[in-house]
Parts: sequence; C-alpha cells; structure tokens
Amino acid sequence: MTTTARLLRLLSLLQARRDWPGPLLASRLEVSDRTVRRDVERLREMGYTIQAATGPDGGYRLAAGSELPPLLFDDDQTVAVAVALQTAPASGVGIEEAAVRALVTIRQVMPARLRHRLDALQVTTIRPGGTARPSVAVDVLVTLANAIRDREVLRFDYVARGAPDAGDDVPAARRVEPHHLVSSSGRWYLVGWDLDREDWRIFSADRVGPRTPTGPRFRPRSVPGGDVQAFVSARSKGSDLDEWPCRGTVVLHRPAHEVRPFVDDGVLVALDDHRCSIETGSWSWGALAAWFGRFESAMDVVGPPELVSAFALLAERYDRAGGASAHP
Repeated sequence: MTTTARLLRLLSLLQARRDWPGPLLASRLEVSDRTVRRDVERLREMGYTIQAATGPDGGYRLAAGSELPPLLFDDDQTVAVAVALQTAPASGVGIEEAAVRALVTIRQVMPARLRHRLDALQVTTIRPGGTARPSVAVDVLVTLANAIRDREVLRFDYVARGAPDAGDDVPAARRVEPHHLVSSSGRWYLVGWDLDREDWRIFSADRVGPRTPTGPRFRPRSVPGGDVQAFVSARSKGSDLDEWPCRGTVVLHRPAHEVRPFVDDGVLVALDDHRCSIETGSWSWGALAAWFGRFESAMDVVGPPELVSAFALLAERYDRAGGASAHP
C-alpha cells in the first residue's frame, strides 16, 4: 500500500468512529505503531486536528479544527451529498447559490464512475402545490439550532399569521424553551414550550426574529406523546392526537384506479370494477364533505350521521350560491 493510499485509509478509519487505540489502527493498516504516529503527523500537517490520548495503548481521535480540511467520503456518501445539494432549493433556506457552487466543486473532483451515477440522478425540486414558500435566513436557523443544542431560553419577536410585516404594529415578544426544528414542505418550524402561555407552540421560523442574548438554561420537557413528528402532525390537524377530529366514509361510483392518486392519507377499498369506498378525515365535517365532493362523482354516504348533515348543509349553501349567481 502506498503512503497516499494508507493516509486515505487512516483518515477513513478516524472518521468512522470516535476513538481509535493506536495498536488497533496499526493492525487495521498492517503497519507498525511508529508508522501510524508518522501518518497522524502527516494528516495534522494537512489541516486535520487529531488528538492523541495517553496511556498504555495510546489512541487517536479526529476532532474539529479551526478550518475545514479536505473530507473523505465513500461512493454512496458522495452521491448522497450531491443529491442533497440538488434538492436544497426546496428546503426553504436561502442557500441556493451556495448549494450550486458546492455541487460544482464536488462534481469536479468526482471520479468518472460517480459522475455518471450523479448525472443519472438529475432532480428538479418544486414546492408542493406550486405555491411560494417564505425563505428562512441561515443565521436564524443557526441561532435556533444553537439554542436547542445549548438548552437556553430563546427570546424573539414573532409576527403572528395574518399580521402586517411592517407598519405601526410591533411583533409580539416571546420567551420559549426551544426543543426541535422541523422542516415540512419547504417550510421551517420551531417547536417549543412558551413560558408565558404555559403551553407547547409551533412557530413559523420565517417569522421569528431572535433577540440577544439568550436566556437561562432549562431542563428539557417531553413533547406530548414523545414523538415530535406525530405532535406536529396532530397540531396541523387541530388536535393533540395525530388523527383528524372528523372522520367519515363514502362509496364513490368510480373505479378505484381513477381515485387512488388523490386519496392522500385516506383508506381506499375497491368494491367492484365501478365503485370504491374511501375513509378519511378533516378538521371539520363541512371540510370533509367538500373534500369528497371534489371527485365530482355520484356517491353514497356510509357515515357517520354528522357527515350526512354536512353534505345537506353544503348542498343548501351551493344551491343558494347558484341561485344568487343566476339572478344578479
């Protein structure tokens, strides 16, 4: 094995685990302890911060340094990073230009076999629904992440949904124990315990204006249910549980294969070649009836009675709206 190949192998091992006893590294590289010490010094000269541990066996640890040295990725890691950079524009963070430059840099040093794999994975990222999503400044995300990591109370100004971004209205000051950052459909959210309201809150990160300095340290609470993803999903459904407050079932007079692409998280069952049943939920009975109505198909309501009443009320509203349009 050449010196260069051995250095790359040593770097790969140091990146794979936190601590390495010197003799074990020597055994893996099939060299002497003295050669390992020399190779570690070479890596240090290249900018890698490698700490040495004293003791009978000694050992080494790759630590963070003052500068970013060259990194070593295996084939799958290299392609994964490149694909992640391609999808960065949909993240809602203003790093599009930096992501493009980083992708160009990585592609230039890729071996041909990896460039072919990457070129076959051309990804076009769009925001769900084609709607614009507010971007979040990188420094805001870093500030939130640091407060979460350090378990420090976060003080920030917050513009509530629907409030003007400018004018005489002053954003409300909040004091929050930050717990998690969540990314969903190109939007970023902060999950935290609001100290003044004594309740869990989900804040849109693009409307957070962090204040300095941060507050005192805190002991983390447990997110309701213990699952952040389920908690955020439940709150988006207007519930403390990850389920819709209103659920109902209808039989559509349409084949299941025509309906399947639009069922989302509902339960679809093919009844025959021309009919299928759908069970799903929504935040209100009226919204649920309207959701079923989008299929523009004859249907039979299986239940519950609240859904039947919602269809009747919706039909009455549509009938009035149609009559008003016909007689301006």
